[in-house]
Amino acid sequence: MATKALCFSVSLNDFSNRFGSNPRPISPKVRVFTLRCSTGNGERPWKTSDARLVLADGSIWKAKSFGASGTQVGEVVFNTSLTGYQEILTDPSYAGQFVLMTNPHIGNTGINFDDEESTQCFLAGLVIRSLSISTSNWRCAETLGDYLAERNIMGIYDVDTRAITRRLRQDGSLVGVLSTDNSKTDEELLQTSRSWDIVGIDLISGVSCKSPHEWVDKTKQDWEFNSKGPVEKFHVVAYDFGIKHNILRRLASYGCKITVVPSTWPASETLKLNPDGVLFSNGPGDPSAVPYAVETVKNIVGKVPVFGICMGHQLLGQALGGKTFKMKFGHHGGNHPVRNLRTGHVEISAQNHNYAVDPATLPEGVEVTHINLNDGSCAGLAFPAQRIMSLQYHPEASPGPHDSDYAFREFVELMKRENARSG
Repeated sequence: MATKALCFSVSLNDFSNRFGSNPRPISPKVRVFTLRCSTGNGERPWKTSDARLVLADGSIWKAKSFGASGTQVGEVVFNTSLTGYQEILTDPSYAGQFVLMTNPHIGNTGINFDDEESTQCFLAGLVIRSLSISTSNWRCAETLGDYLAERNIMGIYDVDTRAITRRLRQDGSLVGVLSTDNSKTDEELLQTSRSWDIVGIDLISGVSCKSPHEWVDKTKQDWEFNSKGPVEKFHVVAYDFGIKHNILRRLASYGCKITVVPSTWPASETLKLNPDGVLFSNGPGDPSAVPYAVETVKNIVGKVPVFGICMGHQLLGQALGGKTFKMKFGHHGGNHPVRNLRTGHVEISAQNHNYAVDPATLPEGVEVTHINLNDGSCAGLAFPAQRIMSLQYHPEASPGPHDSDYAFREFVELMKRENARSG
């Protein structure tokens, strides 16, 4: 590449005029500045905008791309977490969505392979303000850009994420199209965004495992914070609607033997395994779009103790006769305050959901145990007569504190009481 040196001289008089009459002595060596820039082939020494995010409201956002190239459609949601972008990337509950990080600086800790919540990335794309040009972490194995490119996930940066977040808060979650294809016009991309809808799509079948398997890994000793070791071992069947690995690790750390089954696994086959309890996991999308999963939950409820997390919580709400609804922009982040109505304690929780259970539609006997203090929405349920507990957030996540980890202990206690009653 041809280069050309551009030289600038700065006199002491110029310096004095700008910075005062008594400047500190300056070495003559610093009076000449050299700027090198590329010439001849039209290239620039910095990346220029080469991507567009076109939202269904008609707004067009120019950006710079990293990761994979191409054109992708998805629902845009914002996440307020300050850390943990790798856990977010590998959370299956983000299938079909572009995740916009409100924290402006992303990529500075790189990627390591201990923090992944699934075996792949399921989100449609990543939208950030500033992409770190360097990484600094003792566990870093590769850069964020290389990681996304290897997994064919699109990312954009140098876009006004604050302005987009304000738009999403005002108008609600919006469908968008992300593209690096210059052959597509803005109007074509806008039409694509307006012709696609995430509502009513079964997304859990695309993220679930394909066959039953055993899970044995516990939380590594370096990260373990549960000082009370398990006394009894309970067999739990975990329905994989997009389950995060740390849910399984925490169950195993509490002494559970775990069998993971696909989302379409029949209730009759689960009951043949004679489990002590059943866990219905988190997962992406609309709970009303998966009636087969609701039917499975109906056929298990009342027969064994059950624990629902996020999607599992919503499916339990529907199975009990309640209704779910789509929230304006959902809850996505690691800093949501939740009040435990039984104890009065406030937990700082990690959340990722666009749907919620309407407690007014639930039958008598179902108790709201937790509420989100940001908007008063239902964040937890219990139905003692049916041995049911559920949470609309992630008790296994550690957004700083481990406030909600006790939920796994409560599930173990629920199974213990049931065994004592029936045994």
